[in-house]
Amino acid sequence: QVHLVESGGGSVQAGGSLRLSCAASESIGSINTMGWYRQAPGKQREFVAVSIDDGSTRIADPVKGRFTISRDNAKNMMYLQMSSLQPEDTAVYYCNAMQYYDDGDYSSYWGQGTQVTVSS
Repeated sequence: QVHLVESGGGSVQAGGSLRLSCAASESIGSINTMGWYRQAPGKQREFVAVSIDDGSTRIADPVKGRFTISRDNAKNMMYLQMSSLQPEDTAVYYCNAMQYYDDGDYSSYWGQGTQVTVSS
């Protein structure tokens, strides 16, 4: 069981920046993917960014060029650097870790979320 704790959320004005952190309770070196998702009020949770264990990353189109994902396996940490924030980025941001097994099964872990509010 991997416990994830997000931090770094807050309130900023449009155009501002925030860095979210996700701390894992154990080594993330064997975690296949670690990612960020967000959920705005009245909307479904949506994908934001993912870091894959082969070193590659994927960024959702709405935040491409503004958000950067990174992970530090040595510290069991993952980050989301957010810049040029817009009101539509307002949401609860969740950290996710996925581990896949040889039998096709997988485990998915979620943090409790951190609120990001962007005012115009």
